[in-house]
Amino acid sequence: MKSKLKRFRILSLVLALVLVVGMLAGCQKAPESKAVTITDMTGREITLEEPATRVVALSAADCEVLFAVGAGDTLVGRGEYCDYPAEVLNVPSVESGYETNIEQIIELKPQVLLMSTMAQTEEQVKALEDAGIKVVVSDAQDIEGVYQSITMIGQLMGKSAEAEKVIENMKATFKEVADNPALSGKSVYFEVSPLEWGLWTAGKGTFMNEIAEMMGLKNCFDDVTGWGEISEEQVLERNPDIIVTISMYYGEGPTPVEEIASRSGWENVTAVKDNMILNLANNELSRPAPRLAEGAKMLYDFVSGASK
Repeated sequence: MKSKLKRFRILSLVLALVLVVGMLAGCQKAPESKAVTITDMTGREITLEEPATRVVALSAADCEVLFAVGAGDTLVGRGEYCDYPAEVLNVPSVESGYETNIEQIIELKPQVLLMSTMAQTEEQVKALEDAGIKVVVSDAQDIEGVYQSITMIGQLMGKSAEAEKVIENMKATFKEVADNPALSGKSVYFEVSPLEWGLWTAGKGTFMNEIAEMMGLKNCFDDVTGWGEISEEQVLERNPDIIVTISMYYGEGPTPVEEIASRSGWENVTAVKDNMILNLANNELSRPAPRLAEGAKMLYDFVSGASK
């Protein structure tokens, strides 16, 4: 009898241990999935098994964002116009735009291709996707769009916290500019393409226009939607108080500021008479990227400094 009781107790203890082990096993968390799902800026849902580690970025703005969120080391290919930061020039360049070399991109074996909405044809996108490359589209036209692009790329790279910090820093700079209106009521003309190539400017719905408004300036061409072609006559008629040019200077001939000041018929423009021509030649104010905030601060410092 005692023997049976002993066996019963042992059996009960074993069953209890089995039950406890089973409960503990059930309480263990399943391994967290590393999968990343994002919605790009055309509304397409894209899923990766894990954050991207090999990326080709065709637009200069996307290259800047990658480095800003600490993912520059994932870049294995870049568009020809990607030139910031300086280390991006060490990354192999690929033909982009209508001349995009699909074979070049595929040979780099990226998991992801970042591009803008106007960069490639549908046929090119399909060819890339058929090769197993996830095509992600960014399309920032205004400051909110820049924030969205940074957030999206941060998620894609597993760098969401870093992306949020970049956005916070931008907002802080914009707040500093907006809280101290420089020359309220003064007008500004953004020259995004020089006279020799045909004048183009930034109108409403662009980040340049937003930046002008936030610091109390009036865009001379806020009646233009987006990026628009204009004439010399229109600029002279609207007589801007400030001119911002984004033309690059290559070390020969007149600088962009000197070229504008020397144009025939422009000598009576207020901005020319008052030496209020600012050249932002390093794309600080012309790319939908984190450096927009720097460009805004540079414009603010230029305008507010001249008012003292």
